Amino acid sequence: MFDEPFNGMDPEGIVWMRGFLRSLAAQGRAVLVSSHLMSELQDTASHLVVVGRGRVIADTSVADLLAAASGNRVFLRTTEAAQATTVLERAGATVAATGPGTLTITGLAAGRVAALLGEHAVPLSEISEHRATLEEAYMGLTQDAVEYRAEPAGSLEETAAPAGTGEAGR
Repeated sequence: MFDEPFNGMDPEGIVWMRGFLRSLAAQGRAVLVSSHLMSELQDTASHLVVVGRGRVIADTSVADLLAAASGNRVFLRTTEAAQATTVLERAGATVAATGPGTLTITGLAAGRVAALLGEHAVPLSEISEHRATLEEAYMGLTQDAVEYRAEPAGSLEETAAPAGTGEAGR
């Protein structure tokens, strides 16, 4: 059992720790790691148990958790958003405009999106599958299982003490 094994390590130490934990698992040992450094867990663990308020929320592989959190979304940048939308919706995709010349597509894999757009001569400059991070997946899983929730940070004016009052702002 390791509690925050990556804290305070330099990059070489982190690489060593990842290898050490993997070697223990390869020997057939159960390796339990508690950490708030999600990126390190994502790069090290193969299986996760997520606990919130004393209950198991997820017991799954990292790959399956990230796939579920990624939501089969594809990001597309094109100069012909209207034409791309028509082609993709006819193929069964759900398409949402997310900015000038950018679309988010669900319901089709990136390879299929590229093939369809190529068949219809729709230009594109970027296509990528959304890949959720472990942090995104964790936050989504635990959103209803946290005791304390951080409020969005306000502007400096909202949080600063009014001049000469010695009191905290709003």
